[in-house]
Amino acid sequence: MNCPLRSRAAFRANEAAEIAFIERFKSRQMRVAAGLPILLEGERSDRLYTILSGWAHRYRSLGDGRRQILNFLLPGDFVGLQQELDHDAMHGIEALSDVTLCVFPRQRLWHLYQEYPSLAYDLTWLCAHEELIVDENLLSVGRRSAIERIGMLLIHLYKRAESVGMGTDGSVQMPISQQHIADALGLSLVHTNKTLRRLNLLGLIELRGGALRIGDLGRLRQLSDYHALPLRARPLI
Repeated sequence: MNCPLRSRAAFRANEAAEIAFIERFKSRQMRVAAGLPILLEGERSDRLYTILSGWAHRYRSLGDGRRQILNFLLPGDFVGLQQELDHDAMHGIEALSDVTLCVFPRQRLWHLYQEYPSLAYDLTWLCAHEELIVDENLLSVGRRSAIERIGMLLIHLYKRAESVGMGTDGSVQMPISQQHIADALGLSLVHTNKTLRRLNLLGLIELRGGALRIGDLGRLRQLSDYHALPLRARPLI
């Protein structure tokens, strides 16, 4: 079965033998409706996933329900290695839109390391890349102002979505609410709303009806103290 993501320039090409192994490694595809969990906090999962289509987010929450979104997940992202092997997950994963997932059995991961070291290196690369994204988010939460945080996040999400064919001409379908932005950036919902309205009045962005439009990317970059995270062609498992 041909993966529709492999034709995207965002992903590195695999050798035919590697693709054949990945197809054998995959057990099935599954769909999760918007708003439903892919993984519950405290759950022990025997599955790993690649996002094939749709949006999701990975999060941790406190006892009173307060939540920190750790990362937004888009097509091509590999999910599950953040959980310690044979331990309960400390985080949860929730579908933001209808999501299609490629499912891989966790117990066969060792076979990948044994049979295809090049794919094992790809997994290491993907984990390091996600750590880079989380580090950038920590920098935003710790040091950037509210307008810088939101501008940086929206530019980065737009560029990630565009790289996998989900955005064109400055617009992208983005099923992210103001509450999601607040939970990702450590802001109150009121502060998030005021900052988004300011960005809108400046003509820099419009976030409405599940879609983001960037009005002036250059000015938004400058206002956000944005520096480009590397979006090199990346592995696809």
